Amino acid sequence: METRIIAAEDENMKEAVAAASELLGRGEVVALPTETVYGLGADATDPAAVAKVFEIKERPAFDPLIVHIASVKDLHQVATVPEEIDKVFQKLISAFWPGPLTIVLPRTEAIPDLVTSGLDTVAVRQSGHRVFRGIGRGFGKPIAAPSANRFGRISPTSAAAVMKELGGRIPLIVDGGACRDGLESTIVRLEAGEKRPIIHVLRPGPVTKKELQNFGRVVVAKKRLIDEQPEAPGQLASHYAPRTPLLMFDKPEDFQPEPWKRYGLMSYKCDPKAGYTGAHEWAMVESLSPGSGKLAEAAVRLFHVMRTLDEAGLDAIVAEPVSDTGLGQAIMDRLRRAASNA
Repeated sequence: METRIIAAEDENMKEAVAAASELLGRGEVVALPTETVYGLGADATDPAAVAKVFEIKERPAFDPLIVHIASVKDLHQVATVPEEIDKVFQKLISAFWPGPLTIVLPRTEAIPDLVTSGLDTVAVRQSGHRVFRGIGRGFGKPIAAPSANRFGRISPTSAAAVMKELGGRIPLIVDGGACRDGLESTIVRLEAGEKRPIIHVLRPGPVTKKELQNFGRVVVAKKRLIDEQPEAPGQLASHYAPRTPLLMFDKPEDFQPEPWKRYGLMSYKCDPKAGYTGAHEWAMVESLSPGSGKLAEAAVRLFHVMRTLDEAGLDAIVAEPVSDTGLGQAIMDRLRRAASNA
């Protein structure tokens, strides 16, 4: 199969929307840009189309997908909002939709079992990316869209990265430029509490625990066991992994390199005071936030830097940890799961 790329710039936005909508309407799968990472989109109401997503990604059927809606008024097509959580739900979508927040809700009959992996709930999001939303409006149906990569691999944040992962497997990649956030969306489940609503964070992401605490009591889900059924997408213990083994250490002196092996360093900001840059004669060093040490920049660059090191022919990658607070929690979540494959 030949994979075509259409750049969704202002002058050919209509062409991109029409091409993607036409393919989605025929039950095909297309790669679409979002503000988080690129997604592999299919008609969420068509089981045959959704089955192609699982086949192309080589994704296990027990790992559910996120369903994207173009507008809040389309929510009724895919999910219901129980009365006891409606108030906090409305506050959350007012604050974070469209944007990188996914909310788990009871699903409607329009959503096939394959999308939810048999669960009675569905993970729903309204993307803030103008291209994705334009295609959603043009297509007129909800779109199931996990990250546009093979299962367990590094999530793509550019059209070029999608082509490396899925070129020849899909007919179209809509190029909307580099992703703004660079990390998959935060996923939450809502519960009515005695005094305040309870917001269960099932996957950390760009919407942080601190931001969510303005709307209820936040509980972060424990890491799931390998054989546990996921409650939402992106919860599997091993995920986001490069082919090259990725290693993490509590402190730089714990790293004991093996002779003759080529190691690369994924540094936070290449600060010598952190102790990692001087811990070894690295074959390659890449920084998540060169010099400035900004978590937002590190989040955007995470998967790009991981992919760069993965393609460098190294024996192993050593990841320097970042602060495990705020957005750093989402970065560390991805690094720990990538390291679990090593």
